[in-house]
Amino acid sequence: MLQQRTLKTLTRAVGVGLHSGQRVELTLRPAQPDTGIVFRRVDLPVPVDIPVSAQAVTDTRMASTISRGGAKVHTVEHLMSACAGLGLDNLYVDITAEEVPILDGSSASFVFLLQSAGIELQQAPRRFIRVLRPVEVREGEGENLKWARLAPYHGYKLAFEIDFDHRVVDSTGQRFEFDLSTGSYARDIARARTFGFTKDLEMMRASGLALGGGLDNAVVMDDYRVLNADGLRYDDEFVKHKILDAMGDLYLVGKPLLAAYSAFRSGHAMNNKLLRALLAQPDAFEVVSFDDEKQAPAGFARPARAW
Repeated sequence: MLQQRTLKTLTRAVGVGLHSGQRVELTLRPAQPDTGIVFRRVDLPVPVDIPVSAQAVTDTRMASTISRGGAKVHTVEHLMSACAGLGLDNLYVDITAEEVPILDGSSASFVFLLQSAGIELQQAPRRFIRVLRPVEVREGEGENLKWARLAPYHGYKLAFEIDFDHRVVDSTGQRFEFDLSTGSYARDIARARTFGFTKDLEMMRASGLALGGGLDNAVVMDDYRVLNADGLRYDDEFVKHKILDAMGDLYLVGKPLLAAYSAFRSGHAMNNKLLRALLAQPDAFEVVSFDDEKQAPAGFARPARAW
């Protein structure tokens, strides 16, 4: 049986929110089989649990926000991406503010935290959402066109193409494909940081965004160059971060996908729109498990290794 996974022990981190700039404490705790991933606002007078789901996403401006009642958690995608990349099914995320800490701007710190706590197999079958026919969402035309698509695939792969008219981004790869069966999430994707442009920063801060952003947790560019002293972590770090985000956004569906995802200029909003389009068509997917883990797609049978 291909088994569900949780943590062996709890682990903690302290940081600031990328957009809020607030100090936040994060505690990652083991959870029982079939719990899923549940964010808990433990700073509220009465703590509120927010289980992840496509329907729980209520805001997609610059990040993915989930909510329940009046309680919200912003910028969940990097932690969710690490959970997807490592194959974690069940987890409690205790948080003392309304935004997940940005840490270094990638998923690498979350991968380190999760693997340091250890991954434990549980006596329950791991359940997948297997896509049975293509589902696609599109917006705009011509230069404004963007789209995202899920298609049947015995495994999980993501292909993303970005389109930034900037000399630095143009000099790097604007398209990348990652297949969980042949690549390593921790090595190939997790270290890619969020990125932004100085010309947008003043506008974002005037809107109450990016208040905690800086060179220690993002790749920042002016009109000509990368301002970070150490440069890029990957030659194609920009498009790899978009794949990192997409893995986190898509894992908000609550189960790992068996599908091929492809996208052009997609983002948090379109990724969530794609999930909702899939779930709205019951004949487009099925929920499956594997009694014999040898029948599972490559990349899912064993917990992901460290770096």
